[in-house]
Amino acid sequence: MTPPYALRLAKVRAQMQLQGVDALMVSVGFDLPYLVGYHAMPLERLTALVVTADKATLVVPRLEAPRVEHHHEVFDLVAWEETQDPVAITASLVGAAQRIAIGDQMWSRFLVEMLPRLSGRQFVRSVDVVGPLRIHKDEAEIAALAAAGAAADRVAAQLQGGEIPLVGRTEAQVSADISARLIAEGHDVVNFAIVAAGDNAASPHHHPGGRVIERGDIVLCDFGGTMRGYCSDITRCVHIGEPPVDVARAWEDLRRAQEAGVVAGVVGARCESVDTAARSVLAEAGWADYFIHRTGHGIGMEAHEEPYMVSGNTLPIAAGHAFSVEPGIYVEGKWGMRLEDIVVATESGPRRMNTTPRELVVL
Repeated sequence: MTPPYALRLAKVRAQMQLQGVDALMVSVGFDLPYLVGYHAMPLERLTALVVTADKATLVVPRLEAPRVEHHHEVFDLVAWEETQDPVAITASLVGAAQRIAIGDQMWSRFLVEMLPRLSGRQFVRSVDVVGPLRIHKDEAEIAALAAAGAAADRVAAQLQGGEIPLVGRTEAQVSADISARLIAEGHDVVNFAIVAAGDNAASPHHHPGGRVIERGDIVLCDFGGTMRGYCSDITRCVHIGEPPVDVARAWEDLRRAQEAGVVAGVVGARCESVDTAARSVLAEAGWADYFIHRTGHGIGMEAHEEPYMVSGNTLPIAAGHAFSVEPGIYVEGKWGMRLEDIVVATESGPRRMNTTPRELVVL
């Protein structure tokens, strides 16, 4: 398959022209691999891609140059020596550009050193230029998300099938087990593996620790990683032994809320409508005060990116938008639960990237 970088750079240049941006400068972060396929290490040495109307140049430390897959027809490569000034080199590539879009993740130390060399210029954020492109996933990106989602599904199925021992193990041990299984199923990197048992599950981003999982616990597992450049993210809960009536009823409310959120994610609807749909179900069931975060986030090369499914986001959902739908109920000091799938909006309706059963499985 021909790399899409030339097409992406052409689209970026069209966005630049539309927004009156003369030059784009991105460094560490995901705009760089999106545009030229190179993922910079977060070093103290400057890496930067400079894009102008007629040229794209990737500036890298000499020792990093062997890691670059150089698409000669797409961008020039400048490898700077240890005795050279990479800030001066990068600033020179900007030329006479007056309005410059700077990468959101560029380290402040480099930007501070860059400013005196580009005095009198106007600076804007690169997310306003590249973001409108990255938010729309093409067929290849959706296929990558589906593959990553299927791999995460296989681990979730192992959890639900009792193949991952829980009772008598610490949250940290189970987290490490899930992480190893993600790698075994094809992920290149594990981004997170939350395991929260009992009252710890009431903390949405609980860090798995030494708490030993016991019978009678609800166990929340939220995990994901990166596979061939695109991310997975899934949350499933299991209960060790039959759940109390209130927990079982809460799960059914949560399942209905998640389904309502997924169904609401249609092309043309506002992003906030996904949040409203899920939140309304939980509010009607009496859980309004126990759902304490937004319903979803975008996903792609980053685990969290645009669009965000939250009240106030009036952006219309478009075909190719990929996002999580993950309502939760958190009762401090007692228990918590969350149910999450990744969804891609299509012209024929929302398409889930995860198919693992959504019941509260009893082990």
